Amino acid sequence: MTAQVPDSGEHAVLAQAFKAIALKAGAAILSIYEGEHAVRSKDDASPVTDADEAGERIILTELARVAPGIPVLAEEAAAAGHLPASVERFILVDPLDGTKEFIKRNGEFTVNIALVEKGVPLVGCVYAPAKGRLFLGWPPGEAHAYSVDARPGLDTPPIAQATRIRARAPGADGLVAVASRSHRDTKTEDYLARYTIKDIAAAGSSLKFCLVAAGEADIYPRHGNTMEWDTAAGDAVLRAAGGMVSDLEGRPLVYGKRDEGFLNPHFVARGLPG
Repeated sequence: MTAQVPDSGEHAVLAQAFKAIALKAGAAILSIYEGEHAVRSKDDASPVTDADEAGERIILTELARVAPGIPVLAEEAAAAGHLPASVERFILVDPLDGTKEFIKRNGEFTVNIALVEKGVPLVGCVYAPAKGRLFLGWPPGEAHAYSVDARPGLDTPPIAQATRIRARAPGADGLVAVASRSHRDTKTEDYLARYTIKDIAAAGSSLKFCLVAAGEADIYPRHGNTMEWDTAAGDAVLRAAGGMVSDLEGRPLVYGKRDEGFLNPHFVARGLPG
């Protein structure tokens, strides 16, 4: 489901700003990734590293400069109790989605930035610095992928020309599913058993949404807990590519759920209908 909104100059500026900010935060994260990094536990027992905090500082500083009037909900700030004054229109940030993948050094972690308006993720940027891949959902109905020369030490990594991506319809011989590398469970296996699955790819972080958006996979079910900052940017990219993210009853994921603590329901991300 792609939000039907007019292409506005402000949205276009924000899309380019998100891309530049993600690249800058990704460079800082990658420099920490290449060295030794301490791992600590938050109150919910989830891991956090210096890279999470360094990336968020950069993103929040840059967003305050380019979008000072838009409230921001960022993962580490939220953990400290800093929530946006309004969720009618706000920016969701996960500075390091896939901290477990970062710790394992498998490269499957991302920087996520998304603009949400009236519950819908309109603009989304997902950057995987260790993979050299960046995905952008904007303008409406269009998603793009970029190759990035993300060698350590490059504060402004070179980025290739955009390639438009599109979610695909499933093949007659079955679906390619993508599942969480660190959060696989029996409920996911049971869900996938409903379909003819010809292959299952494991991936971390918001890369799973982007693989579906790029037509490299068909379905990504998630039955574990996720927060809005985990999904908004990837959701925006997938919607722009023609796919959708819905709860298990088929309703599109909605953002700004303050009363639920910004917790998502279980969901399924899909490409084009068959």
